[in-house]
Amino acid sequence: MARTLQNFGVPTDSGASTGTGILQPKLNYRFRVQVAGFGGLSENTTDFTRQVMNVTRPKVSHESIPIDSYNSRMYMMGKHTWEPITITLRDDVANSLTKLVGRQVQSQLDHRNQTGPLAGTNYKFSTLIETLNGNDGNPIEQWQLEGCFLTNTDYSQSDYSVSDAVTINLTLQYDNAILTDTDLMPSPGFTNDSSLTG
Repeated sequence: MARTLQNFGVPTDSGASTGTGILQPKLNYRFRVQVAGFGGLSENTTDFTRQVMNVTRPKVSHESIPIDSYNSRMYMMGKHTWEPITITLRDDVANSLTKLVGRQVQSQLDHRNQTGPLAGTNYKFSTLIETLNGNDGNPIEQWQLEGCFLTNTDYSQSDYSVSDAVTINLTLQYDNAILTDTDLMPSPGFTNDSSLTG
């Protein structure tokens, strides 16, 4: 029987007349998000993880610094900026998620007494975004975001005309992001390291 699957894909060198097969892509829906230190809690929060609907992956940009010379111009890399990410959460009837997000919002600024925290360690948290293999729940990629805090909390709306779940939309700013793959994976689990949160 003829086998043709090796003909799919893109030739990887100039002498090849056929493709070399296609690698399995990472799939958008195989992911997990965990937080540590969120709402002032030291342990990982499973209520948060179970209710995540979607998350954006980190984006980094570098400033471009022009260096002028005699007849031309070249460019040097300047400081970088980690752009905020967004997380959409499905609210639950036990109100556990609303209370948890409320704890984080309150830790960033005491709205009742109008007082602020003295240092970043009082309100910043860590976030772990994992791409999963879809087989046994093990991650094949991890983004650990350090020094996170909420810059926008949107409790969405109530609407008589729809049957959708109520959502909470969060925008997170963070100080740094570290990407690891399976060859460099840290030990299972992660904690909110106060030395990383300013």
